[in-house]
Parts: sequence; structure tokens; C-alpha cells
Amino acid sequence: MPFCLIGLGSNQGNRQLLLETAAARVVADAQGRLIARSSWHETAPVGGPPGQSAYLNGVMLIDAACSPQQLLSILQEIELDLGRRRGERWSQRTIDLDLLLYGDCVLDTPSLQLPHPRMAWRRFVLEPAVEAAAAMIHPTTGWTIGRLLKHLNTTPAYVAITGPIAVGKTHMAQRLATTLAADLIVEQPDWGHLADFYADPAGHGWTTELEFLDQRARLLQAVSQPVRGTLPVGETTTPANHVSHWTISDFWFDQSIAFARAWLPEDRLPAFVERWRETSRDVAKPRLVVLLDLPGETLMDRLHQRGRTCEQSLTAAPMERIRQALIDEVRRPDVGPVLRLTNDDHEAVFAEVLAAVQAME
Repeated sequence: MPFCLIGLGSNQGNRQLLLETAAARVVADAQGRLIARSSWHETAPVGGPPGQSAYLNGVMLIDAACSPQQLLSILQEIELDLGRRRGERWSQRTIDLDLLLYGDCVLDTPSLQLPHPRMAWRRFVLEPAVEAAAAMIHPTTGWTIGRLLKHLNTTPAYVAITGPIAVGKTHMAQRLATTLAADLIVEQPDWGHLADFYADPAGHGWTTELEFLDQRARLLQAVSQPVRGTLPVGETTTPANHVSHWTISDFWFDQSIAFARAWLPEDRLPAFVERWRETSRDVAKPRLVVLLDLPGETLMDRLHQRGRTCEQSLTAAPMERIRQALIDEVRRPDVGPVLRLTNDDHEAVFAEVLAAVQAME
């Protein structure tokens, strides 16, 4: 029977009693065995309407003799029995039960995604999860729960926004930085060089990609190292009154590899990868990578609408190569937490990104 990690939360009523009752019901109804359970952690609400009460959160590790879908149905039935009524997203609730991990199962259906799509950067999940299952593997990052929490505690308060051409990286980065009063780092392309490059990728690809690589490295020198990096070994919690000063960039340093794979001839890639590897040693690693991803047709429409002369020669084929190369790049096992968003609704996407940042505090 697989080990299953379940998140529990409540910010209405007698929170502790509701959580204790729910935890007992989960074990009984799933006909499982309790392996471990965390203490209860009080945390501020993330996302949703303002004015909510604080949450009490925890996790439990069980083994269960039912399928992921059956376990999800059991959790939803317990929520209903304990007064959960689904309304506005991320609104207050008597009980919230999330199936976070089901062994090493990876699943993406309309009703259930495994692992839980937001657990890898949510501090209110990871801190209790470390108590119950620090060595459990998050199957899509390949990292343990303990490593995911350490990543939050030892990386700069820095979010990198990436995506294909015309997806809206700069607009998203600017809005996020304004909302958070964060430092903003924006690429400054040489539009004349880009026009030459798009007209003749074979002739200008190597020089252009190196220029971008070097510029990104210079810009990221401004990202400060985290205070948490100086904590004593073993100390992983955040001070209760700590609020990070964030940095947001409209690029991700590692996107250089994806764009190089899309543009450079295969025989030039090894030299470029080596240059990237050497340069990356001195570049700050983001706490979260946000990949904005839209279908190729939508990207082409946006590209033509914004009307940059240098981009009008771009066709669907290289746009799709870049998109696929970025998807492949964020799946590398050393990348860490990635929030991939495929929604064309800017307001919904912004709400997701903002909530993700808040959840890392």
C-alpha cells in the first residue's frame, strides 16, 4: 500500500477539534494506518477574500488500501460531513483536506492532480510535512520534502518569470513587483540586433544568445542573498514577523538554454551549454520559477498585435520550438519548484502568482 500525504487546514469554528476529528475519520474511512502526523501550525491565509481568520494547518502520513480517486472521494465526503461548503476560491472553510502525495504517483485529470500542484512552494504545507515525512519524494521535482523546505529557507526572495516570446512576461513581472513593492529586473534587448537575428538566425544566433546570457548574468548580480542562509544548521523555520523583500525578473537565467536549443545548430550547443554552466555558478537561483505558457496560435496573435517591427518575420515553427524547449527545461531535476500557468485570463494568472509568492513567506 502506498504512503499517502494529506494536508489538513481549518480557519472556522473549533479548528483543532475539527482537525483532530478529520484526521481520525481519514484513517478509519480509508481503512488505513496512521504512519505519522505533524503538530498543528497557525498560519496567515493565502489568497482569497480579505479579512479571513488565521488557519491551523498540519499534515498526516497514512497508508491506504484505496486508489487515489477513492481516497479523494473519502476526503471530500469528510469535508462535507464537517461543514465544508465550497464557494469563492481560497475562501474560509471549516475543514480543508488535500491529497498532496500518493506514493510516487503522477496524475493530471480534471478532478485530481498528483502531486498537489502547489505544495512544492507552500510553506504552510512544507513546514508540517517535514515533521511527518521529510524523506518522502516529491515525484515531479525529484526532491525530498526536506529539500523543498530547505530551498525556501536558503534561496533569495526572488521569483523568475519565464515563457515564450509574446506571452506577457514583462507585464506580469511589472505588476507583481508593483503589488509587492519588490525590486524589478527587466531585460533590455537591443532591438536592432534582434531584427538582424530574426531575419538571419543562422548568421546571428550564436552572438545574440551569448549577449542575452551575459546580460542576464549582469542583471542578476543585484539579487541579494537570503538572510536565512546564515541560520544555524538545522534551523528551518521562518521568524513569525519575517516579511521578505522580493525581487522579480521578467526572465529566468536558465531560459538561455531553452532559447539556444531552439535557435542554435546542434553542433554549437555543447559550447553554449558549457558557457552557461560556467556563468551560472555566480547567478542567484530563484525561489520559484513561473512559466507562463500559451498555445502557439495565441502567442502568434499576441505577437502580431503588439506590432514590433523586428518580430514580424517570426513564424509559428520557431515559436513552438521555444515553447517546447522551455517546457523541457523546467522539467530538469535540479530546477526545483515551478509554477506553470496555461490560462489566458491575465487576472486569474496574476492571482495565482501572487498567492504563490505569499505562500512562500
